[in-house]
Amino acid sequence: MQTIQTKLYDYGQAEIDYLKNVDEALGAAMSRLGKVERIIMPDLFTSLVYAIVGQLISAKAVHTIWERMQVRLGEITPLNIANQTADQIQSCGITMKKAICIKSIAESIIHGEIRLEELNRLSDAEVIKQLMSLKGVGKWTAEMLLIHAMERPDVVSWGDIAIRRGMMKLYGLQDLTKEQFDTYRLRYSPYGSVASIYLWTLSME
Repeated sequence: MQTIQTKLYDYGQAEIDYLKNVDEALGAAMSRLGKVERIIMPDLFTSLVYAIVGQLISAKAVHTIWERMQVRLGEITPLNIANQTADQIQSCGITMKKAICIKSIAESIIHGEIRLEELNRLSDAEVIKQLMSLKGVGKWTAEMLLIHAMERPDVVSWGDIAIRRGMMKLYGLQDLTKEQFDTYRLRYSPYGSVASIYLWTLSME
């Protein structure tokens, strides 16, 4: 099985101090939890495939499927994935829709129709727009790539159920409106991604 390159999301005391200063409740949670590490995958294609696999399923299911894909399919690279059939990809435990989407993106990269590395030059909004032009890639998937591959600093995803759950736990809310969410998101800026890392952790407590 291949070794997929991973690293920890890079943040430090400046981000921690800022968030503690702007939000008392979040600051208290951060002090209690200590520094939370978040593993990311710098390779854009690998991270995109991982995000697609993770659409609308649990973290535990994602882990199982991801391990299976590496064992059965081998390297998670555009060339290798493009050479698989949709049936082979689907057999790892994902829907046929996701399998077709992953294969199509791999083929588009091989044929030069998509150049993921060019995303690094774009703003967050432009990255999201470009990725959402790909079949099967929605805003949540694009936002996960911004955090988990590109290490963009200010991403808090409304489409992420765990982030919303973490926010509700943090502030003792029974429900959460988009307006409330945006108020908190703007408060965390420009370090929303670090806030997201803590909200994910809080959602699992």
